[in-house]
Amino acid sequence: MRILDSGRASRWGRVAAVGVVCGVNFFVHLGAPEVSLMESRNFVAAREMVAGGSWLIPTLNGELRLAKPPLPTWAVAGLQQLTGPTQQLAVLRLPAALAATLLVFFFWGLARELTRSLEVPAASTEPGRTAWFSALVLASSLLVVTIGREGQWDIFTHSLMIGSLWLLARGWQQAGKSVLPFIGAGLLVGLSLLSKGPVAVYTVLFPFLGAYLIGQPQHRHQVVRQAKGTGVGALVGVIVAGSWPLYIWLAVAPAALGVARTEIASWGERHVQPLWYYWSFFAFTGLWALVSLASLVVPYARPRASRFIPYLLALGWLGAGLVLLSVVPEKKERYMLPLMPPLALLIAGLLRHWDTANPTTTGLTARLSAVDKRVVRGWGILLAAVFLALPVLMVFTHLPGFSWPSGRLLVGAFLFLSLVGWVSWQGVGLARSSSLVGASVVGGAVIICLLMPAFPVWEARKGTLGLRRLADVRQGTVLLGLRSWRSLDTMHVKQVWAAGRAIPIWHPTIDSLVALRHPVAVFAASPPPERLPTGWDNYVRVIRLDSFYLGREASGGYWFVSRIDPINTPVSLKN
Repeated sequence: MRILDSGRASRWGRVAAVGVVCGVNFFVHLGAPEVSLMESRNFVAAREMVAGGSWLIPTLNGELRLAKPPLPTWAVAGLQQLTGPTQQLAVLRLPAALAATLLVFFFWGLARELTRSLEVPAASTEPGRTAWFSALVLASSLLVVTIGREGQWDIFTHSLMIGSLWLLARGWQQAGKSVLPFIGAGLLVGLSLLSKGPVAVYTVLFPFLGAYLIGQPQHRHQVVRQAKGTGVGALVGVIVAGSWPLYIWLAVAPAALGVARTEIASWGERHVQPLWYYWSFFAFTGLWALVSLASLVVPYARPRASRFIPYLLALGWLGAGLVLLSVVPEKKERYMLPLMPPLALLIAGLLRHWDTANPTTTGLTARLSAVDKRVVRGWGILLAAVFLALPVLMVFTHLPGFSWPSGRLLVGAFLFLSLVGWVSWQGVGLARSSSLVGASVVGGAVIICLLMPAFPVWEARKGTLGLRRLADVRQGTVLLGLRSWRSLDTMHVKQVWAAGRAIPIWHPTIDSLVALRHPVAVFAASPPPERLPTGWDNYVRVIRLDSFYLGREASGGYWFVSRIDPINTPVSLKN
């Protein structure tokens, strides 16, 4: 925390600090949480690519998977080409963690471009410190950390789009004319669209461009002056973004059209929430929530933060993104990720005001006002309450591995109580905001390092003990030698992931049973004999092998695993 208080952090020291925060928040205990639904889809599609499927026309359990562009799947499949096929979640999530790290560093570069003209070349103002604070805030925001540790599409598309904004701002604000930044921006825009279609264009690019250009004549002049480079970048983006959809259209046009219709319809039919669903977006910054809320109070924050950030630009970017997200009927918490970068910039502006108004950190004569002190101390009290509550909750919630007097509980209690003491002294007593910044960053890292290993056990705390799952069946001997696996019902993608291989759906007919030459492993939601066509017993035998539960609780239901043998097939073929 001293590097934040010194006011003299070197450039490489800052890079190291942000790198460490990203390393802890995005990579430590990466394999702890159970695989999510979105991850299952991505990982299954990547597994089928590596197993010999098409890299250009992805499949999911043997069927076309065109609902999402393939770049995140390519990243996971490419990693498996290097490491070998694996079910280890910590390995499969590495591309997403790297994308989250890129998001932070891309945003750091963008914040540096947006704040460059506001920096006074004096030692006391520490040039670049505002952008650095922005990166630290973003890297430790709750929603960014949560999504950055999941191997799905959102973190890729938004990371790449923020990178394109950085290069666009850099290109527009350069003194001379060069197309290189714009080519890079166009490439990143194209890759962003190859990650999740036009989502980031709608939620990141459009809001930023609106805030950057509307009411900003100097910015419009920059764009006009760099019109050639901007046009080249747009062309590059269109070419890169359109390459895969064009190939898909030429190869499987009817299927692509059907998927497009389904996806468009889902925006207004699935996960529909009211217009005000995202009202609590500021809380998803986690330990920064109070500062986040204060930065949105325009009469208070604008005169303070505007010295260090383009406050109205950041507020307009945030507001436009919030409106565009809110008017879409389909809403999910992770869709708020595009709001985190402009919010981090707003938070950094307020932090810098407090930072420079504190004579103990900067040597300036200005001091915090009474209002500023109340806000800073309120933040300190909130942090102290959170850090104090955590060891208490460890005991009273019977968190696995933290029973009294275990070593993990004692270490956790010591660390969190130390943070309580530091925050109470520095933040509440002295109103030193830089100390609270350090405590927030360190506190978040401690939570990840200490509590994340207990998360899977905590998730399964209400589950029924001893349930047999598909992973247990797969590891047994009953399926050995059965090269063909089929499902009589649509299998949930999480179960496909647990199976370790594709299990295509099968609708057996008498003709297909007559033609059967090898034993088939069959998975079904009900006993297979009830599902086979009349007269099946003249051609095949059904042998029940096993069963497995679908969820952590017995009430979630179970499936049957059977073996279907052709009656007239020689024994040698059956094995």
